[in-house]
Amino acid sequence: MTVSSVSGSSTSSSSDPTDSASALSGNYDTFLNLLTTQLQNQDPLDPMDTNQFTSQLVQFSSVEQEIQSNSYLQTLVQSSQNSSANAAVSYIGKTVTSSGVNSDLSNGAAVWQFSLPQAANVTVTVKDANGNQVFAESGQLDAGTQQFTWNGQGTDGTQEPDGTYAISISAQTSDGTYVDASTQTTGVVSGVDLSGSQPTLIVGSQTFNLSDITSVTDTASAPTGTGTATGSGSDTGSSTGSSSGSST
Repeated sequence: MTVSSVSGSSTSSSSDPTDSASALSGNYDTFLNLLTTQLQNQDPLDPMDTNQFTSQLVQFSSVEQEIQSNSYLQTLVQSSQNSSANAAVSYIGKTVTSSGVNSDLSNGAAVWQFSLPQAANVTVTVKDANGNQVFAESGQLDAGTQQFTWNGQGTDGTQEPDGTYAISISAQTSDGTYVDASTQTTGVVSGVDLSGSQPTLIVGSQTFNLSDITSVTDTASAPTGTGTATGSGSDTGSSTGSSSGSST
């Protein structure tokens, strides 16, 4: 289980509000010293224009307020980033679902979910990372959410190596009409990557943004969908729709 550093390191330049405030403070003190010296040594018969140094004082005050506002904004941004990081870390060990076609084959199983708007004859195709088709199976499925679990055996019965595989779903109704099947990938969060501007969840060899997650469940009680289907290269004639639960 891997979690990157939450605090992170960052380099700051003159845009840092703290540095800007320090520089302004030094310039402001220098300005007041010069102004005081000028007032003490001015010609009584030709005093300096008060409007000029009053305008300069106002300008200094405006810049100081802007730097203070930037400092407050920086604090809010940092607080928001820390909150997002803490929220992401809480996903570790949970089973998450995200839209996508890729899933990792590990320990003899790769899991996807897909939804059918109506009953259809479905052809499931699995491809490896190089785009080569390694498995295909067809069967009749009811409408609803389905979970497809592939055991890693290719169509020829060969056990494929662990890695990332992609699924494609072709669904056709009894009258020959093609229907869209939305595909999702499911996996257990093993870590969080905090190196970017936004934290990402590590699921196997994949990473997901928090905004892409559609559901989160305890791993021990992760749902299997309204229907489940298994794919096995050693049983290519079996129907994809051999489900352990009926669709609702």
